[in-house]
Amino acid sequence: MLHRARRSGRGPLLLAVTAAFWVTPAILHPQCLDFKPPFQPPKELTFCVMYKNFGCCDSEKDSQLMAKFYRIMDNFDYYGYANCAGYVQDILCQECSPYAAHLYDAEDTSTELKELPGLCGDYCSEFWLKCRSAITLLSDDKRLIEVEQDQEQFCQYLQLDDVDYCYPHLLVNDKLSKNLGRVTYDSDGCLQLCLEEVANSLRNPLAMVHANDGTHRFFIAEQVGVVWTYLPDRSRLEKPFLNISKAVLTSPWEGDERGFLGLVFHPQFKFNGKLYVYYSVEVGFDERIRISEFRIDSNDMNTVDHNSERIILEIDEPASNHNGGQLLFADDGFLYIFTGDGGMSGDPFGDFGNAQNKSALLGKVLRIDVDNNNKGPLYRIPPDNPFIHDLKARPEVYAYGVRNMWRCSVDRGDPITKEGKGRIFCGDVGQNKYEEVDIIESGKNYGWRAKEGFSCYDKKLCANRSLDDVLPIYAYPHKMGKSVTGGYIYRGCEYPNLNGMYIFGDFMSGRLMSLQENRQSSQWDYHEICMGMGQTCMFPGLINNYYQYIISFAEDEAGELYFMSTGIPSATAPSGVVYKIVDPSRRAPPRKCHYDPLPVKLKSRQIHFQPKEKLIIEVQPTKRPKPIPKTTSAPKPTTSDWFQELMKILRNQENTYVEQTTVATTTMTTTSTTRSPQKDGRGRTRHGRKRKGRPRSETLQDGALRLANEEGRRDRGRVEIYINKEWGTICDDLWNVQAAAVVCHQLGFQYVVRASKKAEFGEGRHLRILLDDVQCEGMETSLLQCKHSEIGHHNCGHYEDAGVVCGSGQLTETEEIGF
Repeated sequence: MLHRARRSGRGPLLLAVTAAFWVTPAILHPQCLDFKPPFQPPKELTFCVMYKNFGCCDSEKDSQLMAKFYRIMDNFDYYGYANCAGYVQDILCQECSPYAAHLYDAEDTSTELKELPGLCGDYCSEFWLKCRSAITLLSDDKRLIEVEQDQEQFCQYLQLDDVDYCYPHLLVNDKLSKNLGRVTYDSDGCLQLCLEEVANSLRNPLAMVHANDGTHRFFIAEQVGVVWTYLPDRSRLEKPFLNISKAVLTSPWEGDERGFLGLVFHPQFKFNGKLYVYYSVEVGFDERIRISEFRIDSNDMNTVDHNSERIILEIDEPASNHNGGQLLFADDGFLYIFTGDGGMSGDPFGDFGNAQNKSALLGKVLRIDVDNNNKGPLYRIPPDNPFIHDLKARPEVYAYGVRNMWRCSVDRGDPITKEGKGRIFCGDVGQNKYEEVDIIESGKNYGWRAKEGFSCYDKKLCANRSLDDVLPIYAYPHKMGKSVTGGYIYRGCEYPNLNGMYIFGDFMSGRLMSLQENRQSSQWDYHEICMGMGQTCMFPGLINNYYQYIISFAEDEAGELYFMSTGIPSATAPSGVVYKIVDPSRRAPPRKCHYDPLPVKLKSRQIHFQPKEKLIIEVQPTKRPKPIPKTTSAPKPTTSDWFQELMKILRNQENTYVEQTTVATTTMTTTSTTRSPQKDGRGRTRHGRKRKGRPRSETLQDGALRLANEEGRRDRGRVEIYINKEWGTICDDLWNVQAAAVVCHQLGFQYVVRASKKAEFGEGRHLRILLDDVQCEGMETSLLQCKHSEIGHHNCGHYEDAGVVCGSGQLTETEEIGF
C-alpha cells in the first residue's frame, strides 16, 4: 500500500515530550505522509473538499484518491453505495489531512504503521456496522482482515494513543485547528522555526553568495581567505574556488575582525566572469582594506584565475577593528562598498570622526561603477551620486555616518507585487548602548558618532540639528545583544509565511530576530525567533539548535535564507556551520519551487556532505528580555565595545591555568582550555544551542609550550617548547609577532602584545635550544607547524632566547579590537 511504501526508507525519529504551541499533554505538529509540513493547494480540491484550503494534497493527489474511490465503489450495489460512499471518501481523504502522519502513525517508527487512519470510537462503530464489507477493499493489511469480523477488536486496532487526533474529532478540535498553517509563536510571542544543516567544519564562514548563473552553486568564504564551491546537492569541491590566504591579514585571535570580509559576483558574471572581494591586507607597516576584481578561470568554471586580480580600491585602516566588509550590487547595477569608521572607541579621528567627514572613505557607504573597466579607469563615479558636486566630499560617498555596518542585503521584493524591491538593509554595530538596523538611501546621514541607535552618543554633535540624520528602523539595547548581524528580507518560495520578514541576529547573544513592516503605522514590529520545541522540528533532517556566534546571513539563488555561526570565534577554528532556515508550519505546494540547475563541469573531486548536528528532543523554554521601546530611556553602558564582552565570556568559558611548575626562581605555565555551557542573562543554560569544547590535554605532547619568567606572571615569558620528551628554548632569529601570536593563542590568550627578543626574560641555559629560524603565518596551531630549522640544530646562543607578551581581557582603547 501507499503508506507502507512511503515509510520504508525513513530513518528513526525520536518522540518529543513537550508542547510547542498549545498547552496539552502531548501536542503533535502538523505533518504529511511525505514527512513535510502541509500546504495550501494551488487549485481547489474537488474530491477531498474538507481539506481544500490547507492540507497535504494537491489536485493531482486529489484526482488519484478520487479514482481509487470509484474503483472501490464499483464493488457495491446501489444500496451499498448509498450507505458507504461517505465513509469511504472520508477515510481515503485523511491522506490529505494536515495531521496525516499522525492519523496513520507515520510519525513514529516505534509503532506499527496503520493502513487506515485512526478513527474515533463512535465513528468507527458506525462505519463497521454499515460498511464492514469495505474494509478489505480499503486495505490488504492482514491484521485488519483478522479483526474485521469483530467490531471491538477492529476499532481498537484503529484507535490512536492520543484521542485528540482521531478522525473526525480532530476536525472540530479548536486546539488543533486554531491558527493552523500560520507561523507558530510560543506563549511569549517567540516565532518558532527549525534549521537544516547545510555545511560544517568551516573556519569562521562570513559570506555565502551565489553567482546568479542558473547553476545554483553557492560559494562560502572563510575569514582566512579561502572560498569553497558547493553544488546544489551540498557536496563541496575539493579544490578551493579562491585561495588568497597568504595575502589576507588576519590572526587566530578570537574576535579579530581582520581577514577576508566580503565577496560578490558581478550581475553579468555569467557573461563577463567577474567577481569582487573585500579583504584586510598589510602593506609595509600599514594595514589597509582592499577591494579587488578577479575573473573566473577560463579552463575551470569552479576556480578563480588568481593572476587576474586588479586592485580597485585601497583604504588605510588606522586600527585593526571596524573594518566593514560588505560588497553588494544593487538593482541599479552599481557596486556598493560598506566601510567601518576606522576603529578604536568612539570614532576619535579628526574633529567629528571619520563617519561624519565626507572627505574620508571610512564610516561610509560607497557607490562606484565597475562596468566597462577593461580599459581606462578601474571604476567610475555614477552621475547621480549625491555628493559628486561637493568639493569637500569624496565623490564615491553614497551615504555616511555609519559606524561599522556588518552585513547588508538587497530586498528582492514581494514575489508577486514586487513591493519593497531594491531596498538595502544593513545592521550597524553599536558602541556601548544600542545595535541598529537601517535602510540605506542616497545622501543620508545615519548619525554616528552623534547618535547610536535612537540615543545621543556625542551630545555636542547630537545637538547639531543641521546633521539631519536618519533614525534606524529598529534598535535594541545591549541587554539583548552587543553586535548586530544584518540579515535579509525573506522572499523565497518554500515558506510563504515568512515572506516580508526581515530576519537577522546578534553575534554576541546568539539571538535570532525578525522585523515585519506594519504598513498602517509605518513601523517595524519585532518578534524574536526561537528554536521549535516539542514536535515542532520533528521532520527528517531538521534540527533545533545552533552555535552561538552568528557571523552572517545569506540567500541562495532561489531566495531561500541561511545563516552562518560558529562555536569558537577564531579565524582558524573549524567550528563554523551553515544553517538553512525552515518554517515547519507551512510549505509551498509540491513542485511550485522546483528548478533544474544548469550543469556544472567538474574538474575537482566532490566531497559529499556529512551532517553532524542532531535534533534536541526535550527543550524547556528560556524567557529572554523584551526589547525596550524607542521612548524609554537607554540602559547605562556596561562595556566600551562588544569585544570586551566577548573577552568576558571567553574568560568564563576557559580554564587556562592547568599546571604551574617552578624551576629555581622561574615560573613556567602550561595551559589547556575547556568550555562551559553558554548562560543566558539570568545565569541559566541557554537552550537550543550547543557549544563544543576544546580537547583537554592530559599528557604532554610534542609542541606543548610554557612561559618562563622571574615575576610569576602567566601572560609573558621566555617561550619553552616540549619536543621528543624534553623541554627546550627557541632562538629569536626570524622571531616576529606572527610566531608570538601562535604561542599566545596556543596558551589560551586572546591576542599578542609583542614578540620579545635578546633573552628579555632571561636565558634558559639549563635547557637545550630546540628551534631556530621559526617562520609562522600566525594561523598555525603549533610552532611545529611553522617553518623552522631541523629540531635541535641552530646557529645561536641562549642570549637570543625568544619570548612573548600576551594579552587577555580588558583592552585599552589603543589595543581594542572590537566591532
